[in-house]
Amino acid sequence: MTGTVRSLAAATPSARKQLDQLDRAWYIDKIVQFIVFASGISAIIFIVGIFIFVTKEGFGFILGAFDFAEFFGSPRWKPTSEYNPTYGILALIAGTASVTGLAMLIAIPFSIGAAIYVAEFATGKTREALKVLVELLAAIPSVVWGFIALSLMNPLIIELFDVPVGLNILNAGIILALMAAPIMTSIAEDALKAVPDRYREAAEALGATRWQVISKVVLPAAKNGLLGAVLLGVGRGFGETMAVLMATGHSINLPDSIFDSVRALTATIASELGETVVGSDHYQALFTIGIFLFLITFVINLCADLVVRGIGKV
Repeated sequence: MTGTVRSLAAATPSARKQLDQLDRAWYIDKIVQFIVFASGISAIIFIVGIFIFVTKEGFGFILGAFDFAEFFGSPRWKPTSEYNPTYGILALIAGTASVTGLAMLIAIPFSIGAAIYVAEFATGKTREALKVLVELLAAIPSVVWGFIALSLMNPLIIELFDVPVGLNILNAGIILALMAAPIMTSIAEDALKAVPDRYREAAEALGATRWQVISKVVLPAAKNGLLGAVLLGVGRGFGETMAVLMATGHSINLPDSIFDSVRALTATIASELGETVVGSDHYQALFTIGIFLFLITFVINLCADLVVRGIGKV
């Protein structure tokens, strides 16, 4: 504070009170800045800490029993074999990719279509109600989706397609699509709403119909945001555990059709980690799978962030 302000504060009680209020506001502002900074940096610290922990637990396997060709090229996952334990995750990768791929084939059209309707056609209470319903759909726990897969989808698939087991890629793909659709719809709707209204007005002034405005103007302008929504949906598919564990049949298998039972990477970690000996090769191999999943989801989310920011060229 300057000498003039200090002398003014000493001269009158009201000025002294005003100075105290300014000092208090300055300290409060600094405290709030520190809390916001700490909250923001804590997310980075937690992510780095998780990665260090997972890497530390799996590093012994990487330096010891890890064989790159076997780990990524063999479908034989038999870590508990007494004479010849094998650690091939090719079948697990195929199971995860097939379920996620089918889920995206189902979820992308519905998500983009729902986002277009909410952003471009729905108005007033209809729009608000649909947005609330989408958010409620995203709030359903994954274990509830797993129960739906077991009790509803399983017998339905058996009856409709005359297959012996309804816990397969089709079941898991449908459930995972329903789980990924809400977040994809929300992000896609935000991307569509971010397109300036002057684009629509200019197209309509040239005589374009409503669908022509959407397909020729709005969708191309929002392509980065839409692609970001799709990539985040893919990340959600790769990272889902409980529902996939309950819906796929949990069978190690290289799938030939959507009616085959498979096992996902995340489900393998969830089902086996609690039964392994801490520090064993099996234990460390599961953490190595976790490192692989961490890197995949990190790359997917990084690409989504770059695309949404407009850095990615599509």
